[in-house]
Amino acid sequence: MILTADYHTHTKYSHGKGTVFENVKAAEEKNLSFLGISDHGFAHPAFGLTEKKVKNCRVDIDEANKKSKVKTLLGIESNILTEEGRTDLKPKMYPYFDIYLAGIHKFVLYGFKDIFKLFLPTYFTDILKLNPSSSLKKRVTKTYINVIKNNPVDIITHLNFCTFADPLEVAKCAADYGTYLEISAKKMHLSLDDINKIANTGVRFVIGSDAHSPERVGEISLAEKVIKESGIDTRLIDNIDGRLPKFRFGEYKEKHC
Repeated sequence: MILTADYHTHTKYSHGKGTVFENVKAAEEKNLSFLGISDHGFAHPAFGLTEKKVKNCRVDIDEANKKSKVKTLLGIESNILTEEGRTDLKPKMYPYFDIYLAGIHKFVLYGFKDIFKLFLPTYFTDILKLNPSSSLKKRVTKTYINVIKNNPVDIITHLNFCTFADPLEVAKCAADYGTYLEISAKKMHLSLDDINKIANTGVRFVIGSDAHSPERVGEISLAEKVIKESGIDTRLIDNIDGRLPKFRFGEYKEKHC
């Protein structure tokens, strides 16, 4: 299994330790064809992107693309904020970005009602190691589905990491809309049984390193272990062995931006 593209890496523009150019160099050393700089979204109060950071990152990426054989894309790991599927990537910012990732994170600026509907129930259920209630699972599942339906998201990151959804229903929706599910190389987020179930929905996968330092760019050993143990067909994974995914965000921008 040879990684063709790593679309989920972070830099100093959010929570990472390296620069765009250091991530690109690491991607060159791993013989990647494509690299995504997908820093954390605007609703992270401590280290999220700002409009100024986005513009500066765009300059860095354009400069890197003049010098490197690796095609580097400006992405975002946007934060999912509401049950209705709103994220912190607003359409006015779409022109700056090449790829659109979305995930649920803990300490972000949720709307008032969603603090009580999503954040607090999920947080305490996870921290206290409780079984999620059926109502919480339904709300979180609905949230992921609405994100996919209402936004041109390319990749859902680390589905069910510290949160609780029905992965089968999310995968069915992702398959219908052409959104990829990430197999994370940083954190365990789906059981092997879950992966086997969703593999039969028609959904496609990408592997993401979720690198927060340059040395982890393209590092996928955990994902390889999960894939091997689950036994899923590697032909369902579209960023390995020379394959590249067909993302929906670019097509959306061509029609609407």
